[in-house]
Amino acid sequence: MSLQEKLDAFKTDFEAGKPPYNVPYSVIETMHRATAELIASGAAQKALKAGDQAPAFTLNDQDGKPVSSAELLSQGPLVLTFYRGVWCPYCNLELQAVQATLPEILAAHANVVAISPQVAPNSRKSARQNELTFPILSDPHNDVAAAFGLRFALQDYLVDLYKSLKNDLPAFNGDPSWTLPMPARYVIAPDGTIVYAEVNPDYTRRPDPAEMLPAIRKAAA
Repeated sequence: MSLQEKLDAFKTDFEAGKPPYNVPYSVIETMHRATAELIASGAAQKALKAGDQAPAFTLNDQDGKPVSSAELLSQGPLVLTFYRGVWCPYCNLELQAVQATLPEILAAHANVVAISPQVAPNSRKSARQNELTFPILSDPHNDVAAAFGLRFALQDYLVDLYKSLKNDLPAFNGDPSWTLPMPARYVIAPDGTIVYAEVNPDYTRRPDPAEMLPAIRKAAA
C-alpha cells in the first residue's frame, strides 16, 4: 500500500467518526475550511522550489545535539522532511514511510533529517513511536520552515478548535505563536541547490518517499 493510500484510509475512518476518533462533523468541516483557505492563499507557491538555493541551518536533534546542514551536505545529498508534530497522525504515517525507504536513500549516499517545531521530548516520542533511525530536529518558532517559505499562522477559528480539542500547540512547541510548517520534502544537492521540492498545503496529501530517489541518485552522481 502506498503512503497516500494509507493516508486516505486513515482520513476515511477519521472523517466517518469511527472509534477511537468519534469526531463531530462540525470539526471536520472546520478543518476542511482551514485547508481550503490555505490552498487559496497561494502560500505553497511562495515556498522554495527546485533550482533555488537552500538556506543553511543548525538545529538540535531530539537528544540536544546540534546538527548542521553544511556538515551533512559535505557528506552527500540531504533529504529534509518538514512535518507538523507528533500529534499529527498524517505526519506519523509519513515518517514511517520515510523510514521504510531509508535503506534506499542511504544506499544513494544521502542523509535524512526530519524538521518539526516541537520541543525535544516530543521529537523523542516521535522517534520512539515511529521507530525512526534518522534525526528529528527541533525548529524553534518555525524559523527554518520560514526560511524555506513553509511557515503559516493558523486562523483564529482554527486556534479555537485546536484549543477545544486539547491540541495545545504552544505546549507541544514551546512557542506561543500558533504557527506550523506546511508539510514538505526537499532533496538538496551537496552544493546547496534544491533538486526536488514537494510542498502541499493539504496536510492529508503527501507523495511516496520513493519518488525522491531519482533526484537523490542524480544529486549523488
